[in-house]
Amino acid sequence: MSLLIFLTVLQAVIAALLIGVILMQKSEGGGLGTGGSPAGLMSARGAADFMTRLTAILATLFVVLSIVLAALATRSSSNRTIDQTLERTAPVQQQAPAAPLDPLGGAGTAQPGPAPAGALAPTAPATK
Repeated sequence: MSLLIFLTVLQAVIAALLIGVILMQKSEGGGLGTGGSPAGLMSARGAADFMTRLTAILATLFVVLSIVLAALATRSSSNRTIDQTLERTAPVQQQAPAAPLDPLGGAGTAQPGPAPAGALAPTAPATK
């Protein structure tokens, strides 16, 4: 795991360097744009060659490191299994109490009261 973290940090540093090197180049290909002697590393042509080489090296390192990180990530995640501990089952229903509760707190001692208005009263069975 620490190798994966180290390579990720290394890739971030290479990416920052690559961005810096690309931004330092002139769009016309003049490199750093500094003058100087016609010959040597820091001339316009020498700087362009150096920056071009450095860009190519950093870009190659970035791509290779991306492939290595992808391979390491797939290898470390291949050992995992799907977690199925959150499977849901139907909840168990509880049975209703046999006797209704008294509103005053006594269990099973409720007295039948008058039927609410609009409620139908039970009828006696019809006899022939």
